[in-house]
This record gives sequence, structure tokens and C-alpha cells, in this order.
Amino acid sequence: MSLIQLDRIYKLYNEGQDNEVRALNGVTLSIDRGEFVAIIGSSGSGKSTLMNILGCLDLPSRGVYRLNGKLASQMRDDELSHIRNVEIGFIFQGYNLIPALDALENVELPLIYQGVGGERRLQIAREALERVGLGDRLHNYPSQMSGGQQQRVAIARAISTGAPILMADEPTGALDSKTGAQVLEILHQLHRERGTTILLITHDNKVAAAAERIIRIADGQIVVDCPREEIAL
Repeated sequence: MSLIQLDRIYKLYNEGQDNEVRALNGVTLSIDRGEFVAIIGSSGSGKSTLMNILGCLDLPSRGVYRLNGKLASQMRDDELSHIRNVEIGFIFQGYNLIPALDALENVELPLIYQGVGGERRLQIAREALERVGLGDRLHNYPSQMSGGQQQRVAIARAISTGAPILMADEPTGALDSKTGAQVLEILHQLHRERGTTILLITHDNKVAAAAERIIRIADGQIVVDCPREEIAL
């Protein structure tokens, strides 16, 4: 059984009206555990809408989404919240760090929601920051760190829960090429060492080339789905 299974997923806005928008238009897709997948498309292609549905941040207008065999449409709000906090880690282009908290406190946040005790929580957060090369920045605030360092804090926060799925939405979009390459290498390490399922959402062909499988979306539909070596980027 696939970890992620979408069957004819539609996301409609203003349905039935003259200005109806089909952000997703009949997407069928399966992703297995341990895959490193890039979902690539231009602005307005539907890739971010697809990520929101995959991440249980939104529900489709039509179609069936199964995550680990469970129907998303039949999950209660608390079940969806549990998935977002335990089963899926999110990395965003804008980092989404809390300015008033230092690096360690930012990484601890999802662990607090999980009910992890203080001493254990500190240990996990510290180890996550050390894993991304920020063991010497534990008590730095976001304003005291570069963009690349803030993104690494965001990655540490995402992996601190041990989530088996990591969704990265334009994780290098605000970074220079060197720092972006370092962030992608961290994702590769997680994939190799932990078997984490990585979903990398991007508009950049060079970033997408880091993945093992390429899914290209245009006008709300999948137009390419193939192994990386079969497509020129």
C-alpha cells in the first residue's frame, strides 16, 4: 500500500460560477514510503494547493485522499491536527520562526504540543539543531541569524518530532545558491539516514534535480511523472 494515494483530486473555487477556478483538476498520484519527490511547477500551476492537501492543511473539493491507508475526508479535526504535528514535518520558504524565541525554543514548540517532558524535549531539540550544524547557535534569536541559519532552525524543528514525511515548500527560495545547496544536502542526509519521505515543492528546475522522482504540474494537472534520470531539467 502506498503511503500517499490521491485518486482524481479536484480543488475548485467559485464552483459552478463563471469565474470558477480549478486549482487542481483531477490529480491521481501515489507516493511510496522513503521516496524523494520533487513537485515542480510555475506560479499558479497548483503545486502549493497540492501540497496543502497532501499535508492535510486543506481538503479537496472532490476525489479521494488516503494517507497511510486512512481517508483524510473522514478524519476528525483532532486526527488531522495529530497528523500535522506528528506524521508530517513542514519547511516553508518564510521559515515561520517565532521572533521572541531563540533557536532551541523554536525547535521545542512542536514537542510541547506533543506533550514531551522538559528534559527530554531539550535533549531532542538540541540534537536536532546539532544535526543541522547549529549546535553553537542554540540561544540565538532569528534576528541574530542569517537566512540560511534560520532555514536550518526550521528544518531542525520539522525533524525534531521524528515525522516520517517531510514537506518542503520552496525551502531554498530566499537563499543564495551556496546556502540553498547546503539545505538540500541536509534533506538528502535525512532521506539517506532516516528513510524520510521527502516532498520538495519548487518552481526551480535546479532545485528539483536534487530529487529522485520528478512530478511536474501545470494548470492543476500532472503533466510529467518520472524518475529524475528520465527527464532533462
